[in-house]
Amino acid sequence: MKKKAVIVIVCVVVAVFLGFGGKVLHDTARYQKVIADTVIATPDISLVQDGVYNGFFDAGLISVDVDVVVKGHRIAGITINEHHNGRGASAEVITEDVILNQTLDVDTVSGATNSSKVILKAIELALEEGVPESGGRQAQ
Repeated sequence: MKKKAVIVIVCVVVAVFLGFGGKVLHDTARYQKVIADTVIATPDISLVQDGVYNGFFDAGLISVDVDVVVKGHRIAGITINEHHNGRGASAEVITEDVILNQTLDVDTVSGATNSSKVILKAIELALEEGVPESGGRQAQ
């Protein structure tokens, strides 16, 4: 009787670990596909109205929420409100390059490439919010 209980417990534990491992593999594959498919384009800043715009992008294992301040058709500031990043916190400095160069076409941060891409995409989505309806949202 004791041996059967041990076998049942071992089987349950193995099943739980296999289920969890399958979910992790699925989530990782989805994340890698989202990152690979993410295209970043700088909206026409001359069309973006002055204001503060929020952008959010979720790639699965990395997500970021930003506020972008636009003044005089220039990116005046970027605040990262939330950044779930694993080991990609160092990517947050990319906002300085975006402001300095007034474009999203900047180098990603070495060692934090995926977080860099997610931050840039969130900034793009925020800037697109500032384009009047006649300008429309760019295709992704």
